[in-house]
Amino acid sequence: MTGDKKVEATGRSRRTWPRLGFGGAAIAGLFQRVGEDEARATLDAALAGGITYFDTAPHYGRGLSERRIGDALRGRSDMLISTKVGRLMRPDPSITDDRERDGFYAAMPFSPVYDYSGDGILRSFEASLHRLGLARVDLLLVHDIGRMTHGDRHDHHWEQLTRGGGFAALERLRDEGAIGGFGLGVNEVAVCLDALRAAPLDAILLAGRYTLLEQTPLDALFPACLAADVRVIVGGPYNSGILVAADGEGHYNYGRAPAEVAERVRRMAGIAKAHGVPLPAAALQFPLAHPAVACVIPGLRTPDEVNQTLDWFHHAIPDAFWADLRGAGLLRADAPLPQDRHDR
Repeated sequence: MTGDKKVEATGRSRRTWPRLGFGGAAIAGLFQRVGEDEARATLDAALAGGITYFDTAPHYGRGLSERRIGDALRGRSDMLISTKVGRLMRPDPSITDDRERDGFYAAMPFSPVYDYSGDGILRSFEASLHRLGLARVDLLLVHDIGRMTHGDRHDHHWEQLTRGGGFAALERLRDEGAIGGFGLGVNEVAVCLDALRAAPLDAILLAGRYTLLEQTPLDALFPACLAADVRVIVGGPYNSGILVAADGEGHYNYGRAPAEVAERVRRMAGIAKAHGVPLPAAALQFPLAHPAVACVIPGLRTPDEVNQTLDWFHHAIPDAFWADLRGAGLLRADAPLPQDRHDR
């Protein structure tokens, strides 16, 4: 089962996290519509498969992911849940259909407003508890802070998070036991380094930046996390799906893949085929070889995707595959490989 091998979730909390978790964006209609029955069947399949960690956010379907995950998990004491802060969902009566908004197909009648202040974080957290139907969560993550996301508005939001009491509110929630720990949930590396200097984080959920296609965190972030005893949760291990499609035609970073990325995926897929390895299995297992990484959380949309993911997670990958991938210059030479960590 997926919970057989666990590591400490954070340096300050003593909760442990399974190596494989459930990313909750897809069941809220990311890229395509997902009905209530299919979403519930997907969550039930994850529970039946032994998955015990579920990540969600107000942004996912404008509250829909939190509602669906809360309904599926409520009353179970063996679950670990993380959600996020940084956006407040305000009622918007103009939303009456389920056309795509912010990448999600959902009819939840809310519009997001960024607020990383202490008051905004407390309000966001309380609203999340209502949507989840829970009294606490295990991990609360600051969502999408960073210059890559906010551009010229980043300094304003960072000021809210630091001098405006955002981090202080998170520390207070942790000290009071309302949450097990706090950290960031982001897609960019630079802001993680800034946050490590600004607050006593417990964990960082980093999406899409430590994958078969990208290993930038090896330079500074992962050493800093190890030094600070901050665990990393890797989201987006398939880089938005391109490593599942394996033909270079899938989504990459929530958009169309550049030609050089598509070609790199096709080269990886060729090596994988020669070794009889599903490329998504390699994508899922690769991040876990690094000692800073506690968990990997792919986004799951259907029961079939859940079952396929469980198969990929347990698929035996020969050492020669990793050697050939590295020999072809498709992985950094300093990236730890699963073959190097038989103790994990």
